[in-house]
Amino acid sequence: MSAIGSADPEVRVSTGRLRGRTEDGVAVFRGVPFARPPVGALRLAAPVPAEPWDGVREAGAFGPPPPQSRLLGASRPSSADGADGDWLTLNVWSPDLGAARLPVMVWIHGGGYMYGWSGDPVFDGRVLARDGVVVITFNYRLSAEGFGHFPGAPANRGLLDQVAALRWVADNIAAFGGDPDRVTVFGESAGAGSVAALMAMPGAAGLFRGAIAQSVPGLFFSAELAADIAAAVAGELGLPPLAGDLARVSPERLIDAGDAVADRMGGCPRWGGAAYVRTPFAPVVDGEVLPAAPLQPSADGAARDVDLVVGHTRDEYRLFMAVGGDLGQITAEQAATALRELAPDPEAYRAAHPGAGEERLYELVHSDWLFRMPSLRLAEAHRRRGRVHLYELTWPAPGMGGVLGACHGLGLPLTFGNLTAGAAGLLIGQDPPPAAAELSARIRAAWTAFAATGDPGWPAYEPRHRHTWVIDAEPRVTAYPEETSRALWARHGFEPLTPLHPLTHERAAPGGSAMSRRTSHALVGRAPTQLDQEGRDARPGISSVG
Repeated sequence: MSAIGSADPEVRVSTGRLRGRTEDGVAVFRGVPFARPPVGALRLAAPVPAEPWDGVREAGAFGPPPPQSRLLGASRPSSADGADGDWLTLNVWSPDLGAARLPVMVWIHGGGYMYGWSGDPVFDGRVLARDGVVVITFNYRLSAEGFGHFPGAPANRGLLDQVAALRWVADNIAAFGGDPDRVTVFGESAGAGSVAALMAMPGAAGLFRGAIAQSVPGLFFSAELAADIAAAVAGELGLPPLAGDLARVSPERLIDAGDAVADRMGGCPRWGGAAYVRTPFAPVVDGEVLPAAPLQPSADGAARDVDLVVGHTRDEYRLFMAVGGDLGQITAEQAATALRELAPDPEAYRAAHPGAGEERLYELVHSDWLFRMPSLRLAEAHRRRGRVHLYELTWPAPGMGGVLGACHGLGLPLTFGNLTAGAAGLLIGQDPPPAAAELSARIRAAWTAFAATGDPGWPAYEPRHRHTWVIDAEPRVTAYPEETSRALWARHGFEPLTPLHPLTHERAAPGGSAMSRRTSHALVGRAPTQLDQEGRDARPGISSVG
């Protein structure tokens, strides 16, 4: 093993030797395979461990992004980029290769389970690693490739990829100075939904000790709903929804078929809330890989004795309204539709917010249904299994003229300390105020302390006092601030989404919902990034949000 001060640090892992880079005093290893390419005979199959290699493998460049949705403009990789299916790779940032058992933080990116990439510049781990932890990011299969529920294929292949990455960490992280017994998984949006799912999966037991879930989406599908959507996806290709048939078409064609269904989901009322928010893929409660809904108290899985930090932003849905041009444009009809589709009791919702206008009600019910109340419910469910710390981010984002509030995705640049990278400038602004750097340092200190000790620095959540860390310019601990919403949703089950009508397995019908077509596909994570030759964000937008 090379010292971190050398130009090209080397380590040996279970499959061979790796040569990385030293950047800002941190050893960085990129594009490390943790599983074999899921192509050919391994297409639509569970991940298989990576094969050994001879000699020293260069680990200086990120692996290619996996095939993913193009709904919001993600470019198709070039013919040479990822053509061999080498998508299941990970990246490691270590502050000290010779350290004895540093805490480890494994990041799971968001993207609505449809798009995303571990090499997004917002997720660069150098700043966080310099705070004394080993940081890992990784890719997993997305959209129909990772979450299409097809007979003949294991369910939740994207989640199985995540488990495979965590097993690689358990087997190899000591070579990077990390402690396999002090692994914390953390993620935002769909990444936080993945964290919640991993906590309910028996196959992930023992692979992590801590979990940080930032803005947990409440979207988990029943097997019946997932199978019906999968049949519609296969129908776009003129094929039966069988893994053997679908594996003969390219991943890009299969994912394009998923996009076509997503684009017309508003015309499929039988799919209920999934259709309303136009989300065709999510973790599936299949009874085996994911035995129970992660937001249910019965969802033990890997969660027993795991410490949890979970929370949300105050104004989760404001970003989507701002990007979609909906601020100031929401009609009474749109608000009524949103309350009817999402609220547990529309009239009670109105009565509980007597001073709220139609647009405010529209924003609140979307924020609550999508992220705020699922995050709270995960805290309440997990409290019976382990220690929980709750937070709410209320610091208003200075980007886009200050209209965003404490919006969805704001925690990403604050967590990683990359305040101007990629799309962070959309949220923080191109000239971040000093308060942003100060708040980022506070959040990183809390997260890394939690990874090291299980204690982020504020009291655990319990039903009497409901201690919550309110993250603002002057953070404070108080009772949970969103008590009105908590009471409204107290009896809501947050069970897996199911079909509302008999299943016909017909193609998704054309149509639309009251939700903006421009924003609905990004609800559970980051919008897709258009990548240039070096894998960097080549266009402005919300490419890193979620």
